[in-house]
Amino acid sequence: MEQLGIECVEIGNDFVVATMPVDHRTHQPMGLLHGGASAALIESIGSMGSTLLLDLTKEYPVGLEVNANHVGSVKSGSVKAIGKIVHAGRKTHLWQVDIFDQATNKLVCTGRLTVMILQR
Repeated sequence: MEQLGIECVEIGNDFVVATMPVDHRTHQPMGLLHGGASAALIESIGSMGSTLLLDLTKEYPVGLEVNANHVGSVKSGSVKAIGKIVHAGRKTHLWQVDIFDQATNKLVCTGRLTVMILQR
């Protein structure tokens, strides 16, 4: 998270909000927000959220599947991602994450992360 400048800005019972800069660390060659950076943000939020729901002395989360649909672009500034838990089962968690351009509040990417819960 540190390498991409991802910062957690709010945590609730069923959600996590984080920001990420759109700069040289997160650009693709055309100068737009890289889809892989968006996917990393989705996975970071879901993994962080699942970690907060677990007793880490007994179990831990690992990403199982991430998908991202890129519906807009951003060249500079920062994005804000809002992750909400859709399912919090004993063996899996499912997170829905929407990423918005902070300057315009326009949806840039929407994705889901499936997290597997493993026993220690």
